[in-house]
Amino acid sequence: MAEQPAAATAIASDRSTVTLAPTAIRGEALGLSGVYAEGLVAGLIGACTIALWFLIVDVFDGRIFYTPNVLGSALFGIGDDMINLDALPVSLDTVLGFTWVHLLVFLVIGCAAARLVALAEKEPAFSFGILLLFVIFEFGFIMVNMVIAEPLLHALDWTEVLTGNLLAAGAMAAIFRRRHPNLTMRP
Repeated sequence: MAEQPAAATAIASDRSTVTLAPTAIRGEALGLSGVYAEGLVAGLIGACTIALWFLIVDVFDGRIFYTPNVLGSALFGIGDDMINLDALPVSLDTVLGFTWVHLLVFLVIGCAAARLVALAEKEPAFSFGILLLFVIFEFGFIMVNMVIAEPLLHALDWTEVLTGNLLAAGAMAAIFRRRHPNLTMRP
């Protein structure tokens, strides 16, 4: 009987042998799915953190669901003038639609960050990518609004937006720090 390669796993069944994928590849695939699962959890935590922040801000300002309504109106093109976003009535459909899109975006961001964290564990130079991802998404919101939906910058307090983004990033970083306590950030 021929000896099986060390990198492959074989299963014998009724005198036939089925050779499976190399164990290193299967182990990496299982590890990669764990990375993305961690990213989904971090993204969910980040999305919930910023949604809760804006709920608190909106309740404190006496305008419940104002922020997701304004952002959803701009995203979905509701309100022809876009000049007076304050005058738009709160629409549950707009709030839920924006919340869904917002959640999906955070899940993608969480998966990208989890992948970078996994890469940074193997190669510390990737830790700069984590910082770069944060900066791009943090200021990307403001840049997109300056180009596409400038009235949003007048309707929303940028310090509240920045605070919400920092809280979400901090919550996501806490998830990664808890799961990867030995990760060091090096440029």
